[in-house]
Amino acid sequence: MDQMPEKNAEVNSWAKAIFAITLFVEDLAAAKQFYLKVFDLPLIFEDNNSAVFKIGNTLINLLKTTAAGVLIEPATVAGRAAGSRSVFTIHVEDVDAMCAKLTARGVELLNGPLDRPWGIRTASFKDPGGHIWEIAK
Repeated sequence: MDQMPEKNAEVNSWAKAIFAITLFVEDLAAAKQFYLKVFDLPLIFEDNNSAVFKIGNTLINLLKTTAAGVLIEPATVAGRAAGSRSVFTIHVEDVDAMCAKLTARGVELLNGPLDRPWGIRTASFKDPGGHIWEIAK
């Protein structure tokens, strides 16, 4: 990737926005507490199998792995040991300041803050389910 697309580039796709992201978690209670503490998000729904938060207009659904199979069958739910296959990026105003806040909340950074060759500054961390989150400016 040589350059990032323009911030205000017109989107002509039928896919206009991400409505929800479902993240499979082994320990729902630990994941829920992490999202409450680290992201400082309000919990908008919960039941015995899930906890739902909202980032902007996107729902983040934490779903127990034991309940996830029915959602994706005939595909199978992979365990954490399979490795990371995605990164979720959140735009922030100041990566360094946000890193300081995250570490004060007990978050261990995987990397960063780093100036990337494609022109942004980033840092990454994992949630209790092993999902990688990146902050960027």
